Amino acid sequence: MRERLTVIVPTCNEEETLPHCLRSVEWADEIMVVDSGSTDATLKIAKQFTNRILQHEYINSATQKNWAIPQATHPWVMIVDADERVTPQLREEIEKVLQNPMHQGYYIGRLNYFLGHPLRHGGWSPKEDRNIRLFMRDRGRYEDKEVHADVLVQGTVGNLFHPLIHHSYRTLSQYFKKMDRYTQWAAMDIVKAKRPVRWYHVTLRPLGDFLRLYIMKLGLLDGFPGLIIALLSAYYVMVKYSKAWEIQKFSLDTKKENQVLEHENKLHL
Repeated sequence: MRERLTVIVPTCNEEETLPHCLRSVEWADEIMVVDSGSTDATLKIAKQFTNRILQHEYINSATQKNWAIPQATHPWVMIVDADERVTPQLREEIEKVLQNPMHQGYYIGRLNYFLGHPLRHGGWSPKEDRNIRLFMRDRGRYEDKEVHADVLVQGTVGNLFHPLIHHSYRTLSQYFKKMDRYTQWAAMDIVKAKRPVRWYHVTLRPLGDFLRLYIMKLGLLDGFPGLIIALLSAYYVMVKYSKAWEIQKFSLDTKKENQVLEHENKLHL
């Protein structure tokens, strides 16, 4: 006997990747799909695997998952994105762990595929791209961030050896489409933290990011895909800080305009 498990899969127009994802978690005690307004065949596909399909308006990834977690039927939950797969080896490891859990949460690495190529270096390896994905339903919640939020667990956290398979970006068009959303959310986190953007954030930070990923973390060993993803990661940093600067500047200009209008109104009184 093991602890019972709910796998939570957030979706929105995931008809291409969802069948492979849900097929890989059919062994779970419950599959719960949380959809945010799909207009393709996502819901039709989901109904082939589960009758637990919930609809919830999307604000950001952390908010969506935090809404979903308490809806799970079972005491343990696992978060699996639609472009991820649970391998038979990872399934076996999870089921063994749940027979006698020693922790309240567990880190799981991801083997990322970029343009069809596995990335084993450059900060994208399963050893470095690790997140808490398996945890007790009542002990874990995502932190309040627009993007790249981590799970905060009340208790201890262990590590699983086998990774998820993550088909992150199948085309460059898909990368740039996602990047536009993610950089906007990341910029909002910078603004919320009240960190002013300086010139070096959009010049030295991207350069440093490229050197760190491609040279120090050996992204060069991943060949041409390693070069492309390191350059794109640097570009991501530049765009993120540029958008944050734009938001801060707009906010400051608006504040100044309001102060001028307020002063003029006082003169007319």
